[in-house]
Amino acid sequence: MRLGAVADDVTGACDLAGRVAEAGLPASVLLGTPAADDLPLFPSDGSGCAVVALKVRTAPVDAAVAASTEAARSLLSAGATLLYQKYCSTFDSTPTGNIGPIADALATEAANAAGRGGAVTIGTPATPGARRTQYQGVLFADGIPLAESPMRDHPLTPMRDSNVVRLLTPQTTAPVGLVRWEDVRRGAATIAAQVADGHTLVDALTEDDLDLVADAILRVAGERPVVAGGGAGVGTALARIAVGSATAHAAAALPRVPVTGRLILAGSASAATRRQIAAFGGERHVLDPRDLDRDPRAVLRLRDALAARDDRLAPVLIHASPDVATAQRELGAERAAALLESALSELAAFAVHELGFSHLLVAGGETSGAVTTRLGITRLQIGTQAAPGVPWAVATSVAADERRTIAVLLKSGNFGAAGLFTDAWEVAP
Repeated sequence: MRLGAVADDVTGACDLAGRVAEAGLPASVLLGTPAADDLPLFPSDGSGCAVVALKVRTAPVDAAVAASTEAARSLLSAGATLLYQKYCSTFDSTPTGNIGPIADALATEAANAAGRGGAVTIGTPATPGARRTQYQGVLFADGIPLAESPMRDHPLTPMRDSNVVRLLTPQTTAPVGLVRWEDVRRGAATIAAQVADGHTLVDALTEDDLDLVADAILRVAGERPVVAGGGAGVGTALARIAVGSATAHAAAALPRVPVTGRLILAGSASAATRRQIAAFGGERHVLDPRDLDRDPRAVLRLRDALAARDDRLAPVLIHASPDVATAQRELGAERAAALLESALSELAAFAVHELGFSHLLVAGGETSGAVTTRLGITRLQIGTQAAPGVPWAVATSVAADERRTIAVLLKSGNFGAAGLFTDAWEVAP
């Protein structure tokens, strides 16, 4: 199996690649559609996983579809035997959201590559390792229906409905079906028999359920073009099957990165990230979008604070103000987010290329995308997970003619225990 995944953001790509690599399948993340010199993407003599990380989770639909289509074509031309659509395990609440349109586009690409029609998508956002489960079509986070969880008030995709079938249906003109948990437990053949045209969402509560779903995906793929998809859970189950086929290779160890500075940049306002910020006992600085809007020197003062630190081995935290709602009311959600992303990515570039920082921990999907773009990172070597779905990686940062090897941890806002900002460094490359 050569799994070619299109991820809607950078942290989701790392989540999938980290879990796949831990299952024993070699995995890498490419920031944006791979160029010719990024090839080969897959081992020539075995299985592997290549994940293209895009920044399309909340992008305009046309732009998201165009970028995802380009990425899928690149993966298929590089030898992918199965396409995977990686979307957020907390889904998307908006009727004009991108999950459905991207699924439609990837199904078209899978059909074109196979030279025949009838492509279907099969998947689930369920990722039990991240406490995301689906039952009777309802998505749960930490055992709570999504619409009753902190995701209810997400600033970009507020989840006011927990039923993923109802959420996906307005996003596509194709039929949306559901395989209920009782039928999942009857086995892969039963799941496969219920897959109809369009998009099929599947209940899953455990890793055993996901193994059955993965088995069903491969059964259907033997008869018609398939796009697998969902959170990282199904991708990990597919990796387990590939490793069990004895064609996978052990993941290579990451090179060591000498520690010359540790910086945490948190743009996420999620409940998990707020807990991590509260638990962090080191030096910290707060960024408020309103300050950035009215004072062009706000970022310069933070640059000076970083440069003046005597102990760069002790992590320092720069995080967004918790008063997100007020900033969004005053500036607009897009303006507030753009100001934060610009400031945090500028600080990352300054820390790495001016001060020589070697290790970055970045919290938030949009923030991670902005930071990796500013640092000129095009590929991540995936290594040890600091928490489920939160792997360390080694990358090359490029600025002008300078290239620096750095260690980066790109964390989805919702992932990680409260002590992550303190504990993650213990397993860093």
